[in-house]
Amino acid sequence: MVIEDNGNLVPAEVSERRTSFRVADPTKMAFFWLTAFFVVYCARPEDWIPGLKYVPLAKITAIFAIWGLFSAQGKTKRTFKDLPKEASILLIMIGLLYVGAFLSPIWIGGAVSHTIDFSKIYIAWVLVFLLITTFDRLRRIIFIQTFSVVVVCAVAIVKGHSLPRLEGALGGIYSNPNDLAFAIVLTLPFALAFMVTSKNPVVKVFWLCGMLVMMVAIFMTASRAGFIDLIISGSVTLYFFAIKGRRFYLLVATFLVGVVVMGAFGGKLIDRFEAMGGGSTDVKSAYGSYEDRKYLMVRAVDAIEHYPIFGLGAHNFYTYSLIWHDVHMTYLQIGADGGIAVLVLYLMFFYRGFKNLKILRHTKNLDPDIVLYIGALQSSLVGFVVGACFAPEGYQYFPYFAVAFTATLLRTIQEQQQEQGTGTAPPPPKRPHHFLEVYADRKSTRAVSPVR
Repeated sequence: MVIEDNGNLVPAEVSERRTSFRVADPTKMAFFWLTAFFVVYCARPEDWIPGLKYVPLAKITAIFAIWGLFSAQGKTKRTFKDLPKEASILLIMIGLLYVGAFLSPIWIGGAVSHTIDFSKIYIAWVLVFLLITTFDRLRRIIFIQTFSVVVVCAVAIVKGHSLPRLEGALGGIYSNPNDLAFAIVLTLPFALAFMVTSKNPVVKVFWLCGMLVMMVAIFMTASRAGFIDLIISGSVTLYFFAIKGRRFYLLVATFLVGVVVMGAFGGKLIDRFEAMGGGSTDVKSAYGSYEDRKYLMVRAVDAIEHYPIFGLGAHNFYTYSLIWHDVHMTYLQIGADGGIAVLVLYLMFFYRGFKNLKILRHTKNLDPDIVLYIGALQSSLVGFVVGACFAPEGYQYFPYFAVAFTATLLRTIQEQQQEQGTGTAPPPPKRPHHFLEVYADRKSTRAVSPVR
C-alpha cells in the first residue's frame, strides 16, 4: 500500500516512520529531569562525590521536572484528571498532616518543616504517573533506583567498614543502619528481575555481583528488622521467580549464598538476636535497644490516645518520646504523628498498591518480562508491609514510589488494551533494559535511510 507524503507516493510504513521522526515527545525533557531526581534521591551523590553537597541537586532536578511537565501540558497522553485514587488519598493525607502541624501541641515549626519536606513525595508521585507512559520508561526508572542502591551499598561498605553497623557511612535516608537495610530489602527484588530478564551474560554477572554487595551490606548493618524483612520479602520473591516462574535453581543458589554471607558477615547480627533474651553477650546495647523499643511502642499508643484527631505533628514523636527516638513501627509512627485519620488514609494508600497488582496478575497474555516485574513489585510491597512493623519508615519515599509504579504499570497496560481494542495486553517493545545493554543492542541494529 502506498500513500502520498509531501507530494510523493511512498510505502505506508515509510510514511509512518517519517511521521514518528518529525513528532517529538513533549514529555522527553520532563522525563529526563525526573530520572535525574531519582538519581539524586536514590544514590545521594552529594555524600560521596566531593563538592556536590553544596549544590541543592534534589530541588534543581524537581523544579526542572515540574517545569518540563507544565510546558508539555495539552500535549501529553495523561493529564491530572487521569490521576488514580491513590494520588487523592496521598494528597488528603498530606493536607491533614499540615493541619496537624499547625495545631501541634509539641513543636509547630518543626512539624511544618518536616511536613513540607514530606509533601515533595506528592510532586514526585504525580510526575511518575504522568510521565511514565510506557513499560520501557518504567523499567528505566526502576533500574535507576536499583542501580543507585547497589552503588550506595558499595560506597557504604568502603566508607563505613570500620564503623559499627555502617552507621553514618552515608547521610539522609541511609544514615541509620535500619533505614539502609530497609531500602536494600525493598530494592533486591528488582535487582533479581533485571538479572533474570537480561539476555546478556555480562549483565547477568553484574546484577549477581550487585545482589551480593546488597546482601553483604544488609548483614553489615546488623539490623534485626532488616533481616526479618529480608526473609519474608525474599520468600515472596522466590515464590514468584523460582517456584511460579519454574527457575528452581534460584532456590539452591539463594540458600548457598545466604549461608556463605551469613557465615562471613553475620556475626554481629547473630549477637544482636541473642541479646534480645538478655543473655551475656558482647552486645549489651542490643538488649537496651530492645527494651527501648518496647517503651516507645507504649509511648506511641499513649500519644494516639491523647491526640487522636490530628496527632503530634510530623516527626514530633521524637520529642514526645522523652528519650529522643522514633517508635520502631511505622504504623504507630504515623498514628502518633498524624492521628487516626492519617493512619487510616496511610493504610488505604498502600492497599491500593496491592489492589493494582491483583488486577495486573489477573490480566491475560502479559509479556513474561512484565509478569516478572509484577512479582518484583509484589515482593517489594510485602517487604514494606513487614518491615514497617519493625522500623519508622513512614516518611521514606521508596514505598510510595512502589505504589506509583503499580499505578503507572496498570494504567499503561489498560491504555495498550484500549489502543488494541482487545481485553489482553500486547507485549512491550523489545528494547535494552538499561545502559549496560545499550552498546550490545546498537551493534546489532542498522540505521534506516529515509526514502528520497
